[in-house]
Amino acid sequence: MTQKDILLEGIRGGMPLSVWERVKLTLLLCGPAILAQLASVLLQFIDASMVGSLGAAPSASIGLVSTSSWLCGGFCIALAQGFSVQVAHRLGANDPAGARNVMRQGLLVVTAFSILLSAVALGVAGPLPRWLGGEIAIRTDASAYFRIYAAFIPAMQMCFFGATMLQCSGDMKIPALLDIMMCVLDVIFNFFLIFPTRDISLFGAVVTVPGAGMGVSGAALGTGLSEVITAALTMFFLLVRNRDLAIVHHAGSFLPDKDTFKKAFGITGPLWIQNLVMRGAYIASTLIVAPLGAVAIAANSFAIVAESFCYMPGYGMADAATTLVGQSLGASRKDMARSFAQITIMLGIGMMVSLAVVMYLLATPIMSLLSVDSQVVAMGARCLRLEAFAEAGYAASIVAFGACVGAGDTKIPTLLNFISVWAVRIVLAIVLTPRYGLMGYWIAMLIELNVRGALFVGRITGKKWMMTKLTT
Repeated sequence: MTQKDILLEGIRGGMPLSVWERVKLTLLLCGPAILAQLASVLLQFIDASMVGSLGAAPSASIGLVSTSSWLCGGFCIALAQGFSVQVAHRLGANDPAGARNVMRQGLLVVTAFSILLSAVALGVAGPLPRWLGGEIAIRTDASAYFRIYAAFIPAMQMCFFGATMLQCSGDMKIPALLDIMMCVLDVIFNFFLIFPTRDISLFGAVVTVPGAGMGVSGAALGTGLSEVITAALTMFFLLVRNRDLAIVHHAGSFLPDKDTFKKAFGITGPLWIQNLVMRGAYIASTLIVAPLGAVAIAANSFAIVAESFCYMPGYGMADAATTLVGQSLGASRKDMARSFAQITIMLGIGMMVSLAVVMYLLATPIMSLLSVDSQVVAMGARCLRLEAFAEAGYAASIVAFGACVGAGDTKIPTLLNFISVWAVRIVLAIVLTPRYGLMGYWIAMLIELNVRGALFVGRITGKKWMMTKLTT
């Protein structure tokens, strides 16, 4: 057994863990996830720069529908968490057989849901860019991108489901490696699919590189193909190789029982509402930004990609918080769950603030990696410098939300997000964007993220977030 496994067994077995052991376990769990996020961000930079090299209009066409893509992805993640949190609690209670039963039932449900969601997304792909207020010049590419994205939603769902299940079992390494592999495959596929056949200079020799010349559609297809391969490998490691959850030698039913189904949607339901709240706000933001033109849309989209450089440790830490809190509460150790929540939040804030300083200092070079358009670079760099002052609050909200999910506490966090995003960000954006352009929108986001961080810190400070039906 690895040191990580020994410490996790200590949680399940009721053994005391020192503060240092808790910090060590947190770092062991979040380390692979953060490295995967880092690799993912770096490769997203390359991916975005490929499209960015085509000009502002193709970049804007993807940016226009990106919030709708996030909306679909959010539904898939939320449904997976409805089952994975139950798995974490079962494993914390030393019930691997029960955890496998929950996992089987979840697999059937998420498969059926993803097929339905794909069909709906395909149905709205045509008129979506028009609904979002996109310029006529970018609507065709935007529809094509979203249509291809929609066709691969079932593969994306399998990636999310498998990754969350593995993480809640304490296996952060395999999902991290697979995520890195998926990003590498995406870049490779895009290299051949986006651009036409062309000659490049390689070590002084001219080499003809074949290409499909699909442009924006090639970017979507490259992502989809990488998801298919990653989904297949994720399912292999989950169903065949995982120590706690592999089912190849364990029979059981895939049909959801009433209790599992009820608990799953008790978690997922509020998360779906939150997804509508958050992604709906992002779509509303797109409607606010879209009238500013293709340059502003592209700058906004690329600045969001660039900002992910800062919040990657936050999401890695949130994954660790969900696992550690879930297993601690499954073992009926609320004091330890609270301790892990506090440790992960503090570490997340420290990491994201450190990266925010780097982002502030290197804003222009970072944006230059994503776009060749000088206006896009200048506008995006100003946005990044503003956003650097929001990373502490953003970190607190990301990691605290992960801790709440681990406890099955999703209703109040959803309400906090609704208040923060709609009553603060959107209201301020409506007022500030017409006056100050894209900077007005990012000022609104800066204020809102700090408000959100304060709200979530207040939630974690109390005890009610641990008092859910999964823990009582």
